Amino acid sequence: METAMDDAPRTPAAPGPLASFARFVLLGGGVGLLSSGAVALLAERLPWALANALITIASTLLCTELHARFTFGSGRHAGWRQHWQSAGSAAAAYVVTCAAMFVLHLVQSSPGMLTEQIVYLSASGLAGLARFLLLRLYVFAAGRRTKAPRPTRAPALKTRFPVAAKVPAVAGAM
Repeated sequence: METAMDDAPRTPAAPGPLASFARFVLLGGGVGLLSSGAVALLAERLPWALANALITIASTLLCTELHARFTFGSGRHAGWRQHWQSAGSAAAAYVVTCAAMFVLHLVQSSPGMLTEQIVYLSASGLAGLARFLLLRLYVFAAGRRTKAPRPTRAPALKTRFPVAAKVPAVAGAM
Protein backbone atom coordinates (compact mmCIF):
# COMPACT_ATOMS: atom_id res chain seq x y z
CA MET A 1 0.00 0.00 0.00
CA GLU A 2 1.53 3.32 -1.07
CA THR A 3 1.29 6.43 1.01
CA ALA A 4 1.84 10.09 0.26
CA MET A 5 5.27 9.79 1.88
CA ASP A 6 6.37 7.41 -0.91
CA ASP A 7 5.90 10.19 -3.46
CA ALA A 8 7.84 12.80 -1.47
CA PRO A 9 11.28 13.72 -2.81
CA ARG A 10 14.00 12.10 -0.77
CA THR A 11 17.11 13.89 0.32
CA PRO A 12 20.30 11.87 0.46
CA ALA A 13 21.06 10.38 3.84
CA ALA A 14 23.55 12.43 5.83
CA PRO A 15 26.91 10.75 6.28
CA GLY A 16 27.92 9.67 9.76
CA PRO A 17 30.30 11.72 11.88
CA LEU A 18 33.46 9.88 10.80
CA ALA A 19 32.60 10.07 7.09
CA SER A 20 31.73 13.76 7.51
CA PHE A 21 35.02 14.41 9.28
CA ALA A 22 36.99 12.59 6.57
CA ARG A 23 35.22 14.64 3.89
CA PHE A 24 35.78 17.84 5.90
CA VAL A 25 39.51 17.16 6.10
CA LEU A 26 39.79 16.07 2.47
CA LEU A 27 37.74 18.89 0.93
CA GLY A 28 38.85 21.62 3.33
CA GLY A 29 42.47 20.47 3.21
CA GLY A 30 42.42 20.26 -0.57
CA VAL A 31 41.03 23.76 -0.89
CA GLY A 32 43.56 24.92 1.72
CA LEU A 33 46.45 23.55 -0.32
CA LEU A 34 45.15 25.15 -3.50
CA SER A 35 44.61 28.40 -1.61
CA SER A 36 48.18 28.52 -0.36
CA GLY A 37 49.43 28.29 -3.95
CA ALA A 38 46.89 30.86 -5.13
CA VAL A 39 47.95 33.32 -2.41
CA ALA A 40 51.59 32.96 -3.47
CA LEU A 41 50.71 33.58 -7.13
CA LEU A 42 48.39 36.49 -6.39
CA ALA A 43 50.90 38.04 -3.96
CA GLU A 44 53.27 38.58 -6.88
CA ARG A 45 50.83 41.22 -8.22
CA LEU A 46 49.12 42.46 -5.03
CA PRO A 47 50.21 43.13 -1.45
CA TRP A 48 50.32 39.84 0.46
CA ALA A 49 47.64 40.87 2.99
CA LEU A 50 45.20 41.76 0.19
CA ALA A 51 46.00 38.56 -1.72
CA ASN A 52 45.45 36.53 1.45
CA ALA A 53 42.15 38.28 2.19
CA LEU A 54 40.82 37.71 -1.35
CA ILE A 55 41.83 34.05 -1.40
CA THR A 56 40.44 33.52 2.11
CA ILE A 57 37.06 34.91 1.05
CA ALA A 58 36.99 32.82 -2.14
CA SER A 59 38.13 29.63 -0.40
CA THR A 60 35.60 30.08 2.42
CA LEU A 61 32.79 30.46 -0.11
CA LEU A 62 33.99 27.40 -2.02
CA CYS A 63 34.42 25.28 1.13
CA THR A 64 30.98 26.24 2.41
CA GLU A 65 29.43 25.06 -0.85
CA LEU A 66 31.45 21.82 -0.81
CA HIS A 67 30.57 21.18 2.84
CA ALA A 68 26.88 21.83 2.19
CA ARG A 69 26.74 19.53 -0.82
CA PHE A 70 29.12 16.72 0.15
CA THR A 71 30.56 16.87 3.67
CA PHE A 72 27.31 17.19 5.58
CA GLY A 73 25.05 15.54 3.03
CA SER A 74 22.40 18.12 2.21
CA GLY A 75 22.95 17.60 -1.53
CA ARG A 76 22.09 21.23 -2.30
CA HIS A 77 23.85 24.56 -2.23
CA ALA A 78 24.41 26.54 0.94
CA GLY A 79 22.11 29.42 1.74
CA TRP A 80 23.11 32.87 2.90
CA ARG A 81 22.72 31.87 6.55
CA GLN A 82 25.20 29.01 6.15
CA HIS A 83 27.65 31.22 4.27
CA TRP A 84 27.60 33.88 6.99
CA GLN A 85 27.89 31.35 9.80
CA SER A 86 30.69 29.52 8.03
CA ALA A 87 32.50 32.81 7.44
CA GLY A 88 32.12 33.59 11.13
CA SER A 89 33.60 30.24 12.12
CA ALA A 90 36.47 30.73 9.65
CA ALA A 91 37.14 34.18 11.10
CA ALA A 92 37.15 32.71 14.61
CA ALA A 93 39.62 30.02 13.48
CA TYR A 94 41.81 32.74 11.97
CA VAL A 95 41.79 34.64 15.27
CA VAL A 96 42.73 31.48 17.18
CA THR A 97 45.74 30.76 14.95
CA CYS A 98 46.88 34.39 15.08
CA ALA A 99 46.54 34.42 18.88
CA ALA A 100 48.57 31.22 19.14
CA MET A 101 51.37 32.73 17.07
CA PHE A 102 51.21 35.96 19.08
CA VAL A 103 51.52 34.05 22.36
CA LEU A 104 54.42 32.01 20.94
CA HIS A 105 56.29 35.19 20.05
CA LEU A 106 55.61 36.59 23.53
CA VAL A 107 57.06 33.46 25.12
CA GLN A 108 59.98 33.09 22.69
CA SER A 109 61.33 36.20 21.04
CA SER A 110 62.61 34.36 17.96
CA PRO A 111 61.30 30.80 17.73
CA GLY A 112 62.58 28.49 15.05
CA MET A 113 60.57 27.64 11.97
CA LEU A 114 59.86 24.13 13.29
CA THR A 115 58.46 25.55 16.55
CA GLU A 116 56.32 28.05 14.64
CA GLN A 117 54.96 25.32 12.38
CA ILE A 118 54.16 23.06 15.35
CA VAL A 119 52.30 25.86 17.15
CA TYR A 120 50.51 27.07 14.02
CA LEU A 121 49.46 23.61 12.86
CA SER A 122 48.36 22.63 16.39
CA ALA A 123 46.24 25.77 16.72
CA SER A 124 44.92 25.28 13.19
CA GLY A 125 44.04 21.66 13.94
CA LEU A 126 42.20 22.56 17.14
CA ALA A 127 40.39 25.42 15.42
CA GLY A 128 39.53 23.10 12.52
CA LEU A 129 38.11 20.50 14.90
CA ALA A 130 36.01 23.15 16.64
CA ARG A 131 34.92 24.48 13.25
CA PHE A 132 33.91 20.98 12.11
CA LEU A 133 31.79 20.49 15.23
CA LEU A 134 30.18 23.91 14.83
CA LEU A 135 29.39 23.31 11.16
CA ARG A 136 28.09 19.79 11.74
CA LEU A 137 26.08 20.41 14.89
CA TYR A 138 24.80 23.90 14.16
CA VAL A 139 25.32 25.39 10.70
CA PHE A 140 24.38 22.37 8.56
CA ALA A 141 22.31 20.47 11.14
CA ALA A 142 19.01 21.90 9.88
CA GLY A 143 19.41 20.06 6.58
CA ARG A 144 19.73 16.74 8.38
CA ARG A 145 16.79 17.14 10.72
CA THR A 146 13.73 15.51 9.36
CA LYS A 147 10.33 16.12 10.78
CA ALA A 148 8.31 13.11 11.70
CA PRO A 149 5.14 12.94 9.66
CA ARG A 150 2.27 14.50 11.50
CA PRO A 151 -0.52 12.10 12.29
CA THR A 152 -3.54 12.69 10.17
CA ARG A 153 -6.84 13.38 11.83
CA ALA A 154 -9.53 10.83 11.30
CA PRO A 155 -12.27 12.24 9.12
CA ALA A 156 -15.30 13.43 11.01
CA LEU A 157 -18.13 10.92 11.12
CA LYS A 158 -20.87 11.86 8.75
CA THR A 159 -24.30 11.41 10.11
CA ARG A 160 -27.60 11.41 8.40
CA PHE A 161 -28.79 14.27 10.49
CA PRO A 162 -25.88 16.69 10.85
CA VAL A 163 -27.96 19.33 12.64
CA ALA A 164 -29.21 16.84 15.23
CA ALA A 165 -25.67 15.73 15.94
CA LYS A 166 -24.75 19.29 16.91
CA VAL A 167 -27.70 19.92 19.23
CA PRO A 168 -26.70 19.30 22.84
CA ALA A 169 -28.74 16.86 24.84
CA VAL A 170 -30.96 18.60 27.35
CA ALA A 171 -31.60 16.84 30.63
CA GLY A 172 -35.22 16.10 31.29
CA ALA A 173 -36.35 16.82 27.75
CA MET A 174 -39.40 14.85 26.65
